[in-house]
Amino acid sequence: MNKVLEHLRGGLIVSCQPVTGGPMDRPDIVAAMALAALDGGAVGLRIEGLANVRAVRAVTSAPIIGLIKRDLADSPVRITPFVQDVRDLAAAGADIIAFDATNRQRPSTIAELTAAIRETTRLAMADCATAADGRLAHTLGAEILGSTMSGYMGGPVPHGPDLDLVAALALIGGFVVAEGRYHVPALAAQAMSNGADAVVAGSAITRTEHVTSWFVEAIGATQVVGDPLHLRGGKA
Repeated sequence: MNKVLEHLRGGLIVSCQPVTGGPMDRPDIVAAMALAALDGGAVGLRIEGLANVRAVRAVTSAPIIGLIKRDLADSPVRITPFVQDVRDLAAAGADIIAFDATNRQRPSTIAELTAAIRETTRLAMADCATAADGRLAHTLGAEILGSTMSGYMGGPVPHGPDLDLVAALALIGGFVVAEGRYHVPALAAQAMSNGADAVVAGSAITRTEHVTSWFVEAIGATQVVGDPLHLRGGKA
């Protein structure tokens, strides 16, 4: 097996993607997040944006999954939609290049993207929403299948991760990465039991705004409007 995949097997990959436009959305802060994650035991990093990939590569030799997010007028695909994105990520220092592998209208085909990644000698990570996505990407040469896109294809986003998709991808072959809404350690452990080779955690570690809002919402849900006795155990 490829040395990068051997390094990642059985470990945690931390997605260091701050809230876009937020106070932590700076390459130097992303690089600091990456180092902190590695200090905590992460075996790899998922990094969005060329400037961020370059900043993280400058401070560590740990495996980087690189991607570029774009909002396109003529396609719903956001993750590494263009062949040129692949080449730019490779030049910036990514070891693995992630791309949206869903069956949707796109500027560059899945076959074109996987071929471009192979030309750069990097590894291809197919971000899938279904097992069918994974089967096609695997056939085209993607070494890594991720459950990344499940729950993000329209409609309400589910609360928990898609563990069934992880199990389905594991039956296809290749290296399976569980990703998407792994907000607590127990879910990451469950993904490994379902066949994942590695797990990506992001918001719960590197998006302070999101984690803070979870606590605020949980606390707010305990309050009863107009019932001052609630906070005193219901006794006058």
